[in-house]
Amino acid sequence: MKRGKLISSVLATLGIVMISIALVIQSEEQITLEKDKTIVTKDSKIQLKNMAASANTIIKEEDQEKEAEVIPIDMEIAPASVIIPPRIEVYEGMTIDELAAKLNRNLGNGYIAGKGYLIASQCIEKGVDPYVAVAIMLHETGCKYNCSTLVRTCNNVGGQKGSPGCNGGSYKAFATLDDGIIGFINNLQRNYYAKGLNTIEKIAPKYAASSAWPAKIRGYVNQIRAS
Repeated sequence: MKRGKLISSVLATLGIVMISIALVIQSEEQITLEKDKTIVTKDSKIQLKNMAASANTIIKEEDQEKEAEVIPIDMEIAPASVIIPPRIEVYEGMTIDELAAKLNRNLGNGYIAGKGYLIASQCIEKGVDPYVAVAIMLHETGCKYNCSTLVRTCNNVGGQKGSPGCNGGSYKAFATLDDGIIGFINNLQRNYYAKGLNTIEKIAPKYAASSAWPAKIRGYVNQIRAS
């Protein structure tokens, strides 16, 4: 009996020891896991900080590149022309289309034919009398019958002088016919109408030296109005 009790006691003691060892091992594993978690957490924080720093660097570099962009100071955006509603009366009870058709009937069949709408819209937009503008064009270009070399070669419809010169001369050259027409109307607006020179009689002394010029322009205006 004593021997049996002794064996039981030893076995019980061994069981307790084994449980204790198991608890110790589990505790050490938990400590190791906690340490690993701490290391992972620290590494993740460091990695996130490094990523954020890199992102900030990239953003700053992009901002610096944007600030370094230089916009040429001579770059200009041409303003869009005023859109004229087709049914609105714009001149002597006519719509823009009716006015353009009347001007086209007087531009002949030559080099400036069919430019009635461009002339009408530019004149209405800039406050220039379209009849007077066309009358001056017809007189200066001869396009009522046969357009001059100045018109056909250098698109100068108003006898304007300036640079670049047409074939090296004193009369101005324009790249296209549309440019020449717009430049001519701009000249009338800027140097005549804007300064109160808004009738044939007021325009004449500055525009032409000939005393017969006003009567000729008036004759063209009457033809246009009657057409």
